[in-house]
Amino acid sequence: MDKDKDGALARRGGADDIAAFVEAAKQIPAAAASGRGRLIFALDATMSRQPTWDLAQSLQAKMFEAAAELGGLDVQLVYFRGMGECRASKFVSGGQGLATLMSRIEVRGGSTQIRKVLAHARDEARRARVGALVFVGDAMEENPDRLAILAGELALLGVKAFMFQEGRDPAASRTFAEIARLTGGAHSAFDPGASARLAAFLRAAAAYAAGGQAALAREAAADPDARLLLSQMRDK
Repeated sequence: MDKDKDGALARRGGADDIAAFVEAAKQIPAAAASGRGRLIFALDATMSRQPTWDLAQSLQAKMFEAAAELGGLDVQLVYFRGMGECRASKFVSGGQGLATLMSRIEVRGGSTQIRKVLAHARDEARRARVGALVFVGDAMEENPDRLAILAGELALLGVKAFMFQEGRDPAASRTFAEIARLTGGAHSAFDPGASARLAAFLRAAAAYAAGGQAALAREAAADPDARLLLSQMRDK
């Protein structure tokens, strides 16, 4: 499915990879309509992301662990890589389903496609409430003004963006921070070896998506990284 501008996701890439992803997605039951929170978990899967892709795959279960205590969470996986490939799964209600999808994906060279991620999150939120967008990446190679416009649209729909940045790329830092500011979310950098910190970030974002500000506050009471995210959101 290809759409231009900010309409939706372009889906291109290796035929074998796409077939594997689609086949895996078909085997996973879609989340039932309920009052559960919904979170979009988006990843940059371009070549520089290999270490964090592996880390995110191993840590995504932490999001479900945090959310399970609050009544559950439905999560959709979105990733981009290569020359215009950007794909999204159904919303799933269990960590195993997400892990199955992630195991089908390999990183591939290409430019960032954050615009497509933000536009997709906007479109999903127009259909049904999305509590949070979690994005993990290390670079930004797009027009920051266009991303800011989309972030503003997310803000109007109540979607907070949690932008987790590997490394310290200045362009990514500025733009990720602005997206977080505009949506009322949070931006934080982590080092490739800081698995515990990323795990804490994911738990905190999941807690917010599942239970709102009060749930994030409870998570923050026991974890300094969660407190960092909460303090950013309160400062806005």
